[in-house]
Amino acid sequence: MGGCFPCFRSSNKESGNVVKEVVKKESFKDGSAAQSIHLSKVNSDKSKSCGSHDPKKDPAIPKDGPTAHIAAQTFTFRELAAATKNFRPECLLGEGGFGRVYKGRLESTGQVVAVKQLDRNGLQGNREFLVEVLMLSLLHHPNLVNLIGYCADGDQRLLVYEFMPLGSLEDHLHDLPPDKEPLDWNTRMKIAAGAAKGLEYLHDKANPPVIYRDLKSSNILLDEGYHPKLSDFGLAKLGPVGDKTHVSTRVMGTYGYCAPEYAMTGQLTLKSDVYSFGVVFLELITGRKAIDNARSHGEHNLVAWARPLFKDRRKFPKMADPLLQGRYPMRGLYQALAVAAMCLQEQASTRPLIGDVVTALSYLASQTYDPNAVGAQSNRVGSSTPRSREDRLHSADGVDSPDEHSSAHHGSPSIQRNSPDSRKRDSARDFNTGIELRKIATSGGSGRKWGLDESERPDSQKNSPVSAGRTRETPRNRDLDRERAVAEAKVWGENWRDKKKTSARGSSFDGMNE
Repeated sequence: MGGCFPCFRSSNKESGNVVKEVVKKESFKDGSAAQSIHLSKVNSDKSKSCGSHDPKKDPAIPKDGPTAHIAAQTFTFRELAAATKNFRPECLLGEGGFGRVYKGRLESTGQVVAVKQLDRNGLQGNREFLVEVLMLSLLHHPNLVNLIGYCADGDQRLLVYEFMPLGSLEDHLHDLPPDKEPLDWNTRMKIAAGAAKGLEYLHDKANPPVIYRDLKSSNILLDEGYHPKLSDFGLAKLGPVGDKTHVSTRVMGTYGYCAPEYAMTGQLTLKSDVYSFGVVFLELITGRKAIDNARSHGEHNLVAWARPLFKDRRKFPKMADPLLQGRYPMRGLYQALAVAAMCLQEQASTRPLIGDVVTALSYLASQTYDPNAVGAQSNRVGSSTPRSREDRLHSADGVDSPDEHSSAHHGSPSIQRNSPDSRKRDSARDFNTGIELRKIATSGGSGRKWGLDESERPDSQKNSPVSAGRTRETPRNRDLDRERAVAEAKVWGENWRDKKKTSARGSSFDGMNE
């Protein structure tokens, strides 16, 4: 305790001065200016890579320093020690790579809070501490956790958040004790939609956009009513602006959630967050961990396990979390897996914008599933269902072969990716993917539209007079089916020939250029 007494003498004013000193030290040590962030006007990246740094291009730091706009309250170490009963073990909520989190009650207001005490030998240093204070002081949204204040007494670094009574999403998905009820389908879709809205705020509302960079189930905290909020912004970075397509940085984050292009090149984009969201969404659907070495060979990595299954609709029910016990809407499962598959495309340019993901998930969350309704128990985990003829000919919803869109781009030279034509193609892909996701948000009726065969329909629909009339075999129905199949085959053949001609023309053009 003797080492802590000097901290007790610090005042709030001194704590704020320490933060300013930290800003100055980090600015010179890392070769980049820690700049103030004005989300409505001008934001600046506080963690540019050293290799691409140009001091002349860095905006000057305001005279008042970067902390002039911090609205968060400052606390003394004594106040937070008292709030957490001197950091007693019974107040411990959890522990991670950045330090320990304690539950506490502020004596001044009586408010229940979560206090994160950063490990001085941990993964989060002064830079990450500063980033989190700045980001959460300036970013405010119902799906982002609220930062109440911070403490920077001496070498102590503590963050004070609003208390989330239901813990993290990870606590409700993995390694559940026998007496804990698993999340139902409706709650899972609600959490996914809320987390996507928080990400949408960072990407589309903040100016310039913010790349979260550490989206994972343990960083999604749950308030009353399972209201999700994103937390831990220590790794957040400001996104590319102007003509830039990415920001270059050292690879940080959690294995299993990082986008492949970011892990390989260090090039970070908004679509890197979309990939991470796809992993979290797949966790919600399947109940599996992103990385689980306890599983059999071939199932350690969630995305690697799921990717081949995306191509076969008959295996979709096997991907649902067994703890759901079949209590989910079959069409909803298909649509949810469609969204996950699009978010997890290997090529970043083929992934959807987060705004389109929000549109699709808001629709799924609005479709309340009643497990007690007639016919709701027709879903069985592990059941297999045949694919319809339309699905074999058309994969417009992007579920059957999510990698088809990206395979055509693997061979293109990296030099051409930042060209105007390439950016136009990326915009077109974003538009087309957005259309596919908006189809989910506007579809409501036909199961055929989503490839639902009669064997996949609820029992109540199968036995209805309308369904019986629709499926009754007649020569006329067979003729119509045959005509439709022939017409679809012709269209497919024409499209294939057009693509072949286009590729042939492209090859000859390349030969002429050589």
